[in-house]
Amino acid sequence: MSTSSAHPTLSYPWGDHRPSTGSFTTLLPGLHWVRMPLPFALNHINLWVLDDDLDGQVGLSVVDSGVATEEIRAAWEALWSTAWTPQPLLRMVVTHMHPDHVGNAHWLMENFGRSQGAQFWMSATDHLAALLACKETTGYGGVRASAHFAAHGLADPQALSKIQARGDYYASMVPDVPRSFHRLMDGHVLRMGGRQWRCLSGHGHSPEHISLYDERDGVLISGDMLLPTISTNVSVVDMEPEADPLGLFLRSLERMRDLPPDTLALPSHGLPFRGIHARINALQAHHAERLTDVVTHARQAPVCAADLLPVLFKRPLDLHQTTFAMGEALAHLNHLWLKGELRRERDDQGVWRFTAAR
Repeated sequence: MSTSSAHPTLSYPWGDHRPSTGSFTTLLPGLHWVRMPLPFALNHINLWVLDDDLDGQVGLSVVDSGVATEEIRAAWEALWSTAWTPQPLLRMVVTHMHPDHVGNAHWLMENFGRSQGAQFWMSATDHLAALLACKETTGYGGVRASAHFAAHGLADPQALSKIQARGDYYASMVPDVPRSFHRLMDGHVLRMGGRQWRCLSGHGHSPEHISLYDERDGVLISGDMLLPTISTNVSVVDMEPEADPLGLFLRSLERMRDLPPDTLALPSHGLPFRGIHARINALQAHHAERLTDVVTHARQAPVCAADLLPVLFKRPLDLHQTTFAMGEALAHLNHLWLKGELRRERDDQGVWRFTAAR
């Protein structure tokens, strides 16, 4: 995820408040905000808990779960042993397949689910992607990921060796995924917590990301599709090397413009905010500027994705950030190539290089 300044017209109804680990903040009746630490530079994730009832049983439903770390699991245990005793987990809802969103889903259901079993809700595409990623590498590491990055100019032998060694990277953060699930898909209405949540599918960040919109209260659980101060990572990975995730993401963003401008957005990272139309405009402008930068450099000389890292990312990158940055640089190159604004060919070292088409 790259830095992208928040639009000045965004407002933050709870100011700079953040719930501490192991506590929660009630935002609206029956809708609670939990914030968990992450072991990355992006150091937190927001999770959402709803008072709910299902099949005549009162309990809680949870949207997203955090990475499977002992620190996060201890925080969940603290919440359930104090404020939420003896309420069971009725439903686990996951916006998409990335580890910070699905990593603890299976564990939460096993440890706090109702006696007849908590329901698991997710899009079919991301559910299958998560199941596969637990067994394969799907862009997160391993031999194919290393070769993919090398083919786009990443030449540091130490970095490539570390990427190749990370064959179990996803599984280390997502030990298991529930096999049985209820499907979320665009337009589906999930009745949860006394509200009717309409599913909005988004693409480009994950295969089939689901955001949830409650029209009655004007609330959008936006997941990673709409964040207030950073731009969502949009990457090309080894499984789909000629994809256009940036085009998919921009079209998905534009669909969110149909929501009312005063919608309260509950993002996975950053603070709850209002001003979604301004934020959409800012993100579109951000990517337009990045695309212009790419074309400018491709007019001067053939470029590969690795050449663009210092152009698109103005800060030092660790290995985790470098893999995301490579995927995002390639997303901008592929978008322009598939639009016909760039040409590409392999050089003598087998690296894909892009030049301006005109």
